[in-house]
Amino acid sequence: MKAYLVDQDDDMWFVIKDGPIKIMRPNTAVAISASADQWVEKPRMEWTSEDKKKANLNNVDKDILYKTLYNNMFSKIQT
Repeated sequence: MKAYLVDQDDDMWFVIKDGPIKIMRPNTAVAISASADQWVEKPRMEWTSEDKKKANLNNVDKDILYKTLYNNMFSKIQT
């Protein structure tokens, strides 16, 4: 399964392993200090087409995994 997902996109296995990809941008709203986050989530309206493609990897991964399940197993995890 890992080889198949990586074959689709290099980051697909990391989505399974680490969770959905978050689109981030540098935090320019506050002065960077030891307590301030250096990265914040990028608002959806600022996403580039590449950002949208990366964010959609979670949906693609779910689709691939769901298609590998038997019907009775899918109905158990559907919700």
